[in-house]
Amino acid sequence: MPKRDVAPIGAPCWIDHFTSDPEKSQAFYGALFGWTVDDPGPEYGGYKNFHQDGVPVAGSMFNDGSHGQPDRWTVYLATDDAQATVDAATAHGGQMAIPPMQVLALGTMAMVADPGGAPVGIWQPGEHQGFGIYGEPGTPNYFELHTRDYDASVSFYEDVFMWDTAVMSDVPEFRYTTLNDGDEQLAGVMDATAFLPDGERANWWIYFGVEDADKTLAAIGKLGGSTVMAAEDTPYGRLATAADPTGAMFKLRA
Repeated sequence: MPKRDVAPIGAPCWIDHFTSDPEKSQAFYGALFGWTVDDPGPEYGGYKNFHQDGVPVAGSMFNDGSHGQPDRWTVYLATDDAQATVDAATAHGGQMAIPPMQVLALGTMAMVADPGGAPVGIWQPGEHQGFGIYGEPGTPNYFELHTRDYDASVSFYEDVFMWDTAVMSDVPEFRYTTLNDGDEQLAGVMDATAFLPDGERANWWIYFGVEDADKTLAAIGKLGGSTVMAAEDTPYGRLATAADPTGAMFKLRA
């Protein structure tokens, strides 16, 4: 089971869930992935952590509607200096959404939008290093940016987050670049110009590992979620897209 003590700089290191119904969401992901909920206390403003087998895998925060944002999942990338990363982001075509904020002894978080408008979190770890397990059923498995501003976005993540990238494909039908750590692919950037709906901004997608995508979709339906895109075979596994009971979307990879 792949475990991680410290994430490489620039790598996805944490995910969290912004939800309008925490109790419903906690019950859904607990039943679906076997996650348990850890409440670190009122000093964290209601923020909860999901664990799998005692290992942190994700966070959860109440969406009270005051920000006008839908329920969603967010990806955080690792940094050793949140302020310097925010400064670099704004210097390379991004915009600051949330300035660096100390989270007690856990670390420092911030949020920026990349040149294509996709929001992405920044995490400078303190005591909290991020998810401690990934790539297994019920854990974060892969991360993918869908954007219309492909070239600018790839350059942004190279310049701001120090990505070591490789071009997987550069033909008009499929333009794709990966973030690599040695031989391991940690994330990807896809030119989504041809299929992003009008008015939909660029976005980061989280893939959760599952043993059987079709059975997981069936379970999601029984638990109050829905299928957004049915499972299909690809060179990268059997993939599907789903939504939880409050509409936050995610992908499955078997």
